[in-house]
Amino acid sequence: MYSQETGSVSAAPEPTLMSVIRTAIAANHGWLPFDRYMAMALYEPGLGYYARGDRQFGALPSSGSDFVTAPELTPLFGHALARQVRQALAAGDLNDVWEFGAGSGAMAASLLDALGERVTRYRIVEVSAALRARQRERLAGHGARVEWLDRLPDAIEGVVVGNEVLDAMPVTLLHHDGQRWLERGVAIAGDGLAFADRPTRLAPPEVARYAAGATVEIHPQADAFVATLAERMTRGAAFFIDYGFPEAEYYHPQRHAGTLMCHRAHRADTDPLADVGAKDITAHVDFSAIALAGQQAGFDVLGYTTQAHFLINCGLLDLAFDVREQAAAQKLLGEHEMGELFKVIGFAKNLPASFTTAPIGFAAGDRTHTL
Repeated sequence: MYSQETGSVSAAPEPTLMSVIRTAIAANHGWLPFDRYMAMALYEPGLGYYARGDRQFGALPSSGSDFVTAPELTPLFGHALARQVRQALAAGDLNDVWEFGAGSGAMAASLLDALGERVTRYRIVEVSAALRARQRERLAGHGARVEWLDRLPDAIEGVVVGNEVLDAMPVTLLHHDGQRWLERGVAIAGDGLAFADRPTRLAPPEVARYAAGATVEIHPQADAFVATLAERMTRGAAFFIDYGFPEAEYYHPQRHAGTLMCHRAHRADTDPLADVGAKDITAHVDFSAIALAGQQAGFDVLGYTTQAHFLINCGLLDLAFDVREQAAAQKLLGEHEMGELFKVIGFAKNLPASFTTAPIGFAAGDRTHTL
């Protein structure tokens, strides 16, 4: 930019996330599919919610965080999960653990502490440079055992874990006008953004259930991720923990507004177009679709259960903990806290039947029949 007053050339102003999104909308004929918008709002390099240096994860708003995850509450979560990971490692004579979307590094730290020398390499696949830097700092004490990648490798062997990673993958929004399904996207409206709908051939399961005004999500990116993981895994297991439902509950007529939610300063709202880049955008997981995507691509489904059942099966109640940790354990297990809302799904590939028929995390309370 040239200044007549000084006769000098100054640098152009740095783009904002909103300006980048508005440019993308304009370049796409005035309409951006919601999944593309969500990807930019969360992951646009240097600007998106997870791409900045902000602290998203923490137990209280006073920490400057927006929400809490189970590994942030207490290391007991990772220590219990480690028992299932250890069983899978032993079953396949495996040495590597892979984590997708490691957040602050809290779960990695707990797993590494609990598994000790049983793990030769702990490999983190993380798309956010800002989060990778935070993880490196937290996990520095574990040395060269920890490695980072920014994309899914062509081949993978070992045990994969992911906590609240599927819910952060961009979703496709569908809206019913009373006669047909429309794909919901984002358009420019004055100085802000607004929803805009376009015809589509896409539809959620059980189309006949929905009345005019219903809005739901489908999850092609999460399904594709699990399918790709299954295709590229040569031998191993995978465990994903997230909030969600089986298909019959996910697409229930009473859930006509969908599950899309935003989080900021430990408060939730339902407007993903406001405060762009300053808050998390998420949707619950359709575990039936996840199970089918994995199974069709070569995974065996090990089990599906609530977080409470999984952690109890893995011996969480046998771990030593103090009064403070007792309160955290209640949040992990409580029916009205994380215990029922969060689910765990397990997959395996090319592991012996002695393991696939008896994974400890699904020993009691398995709900695979509901998928």
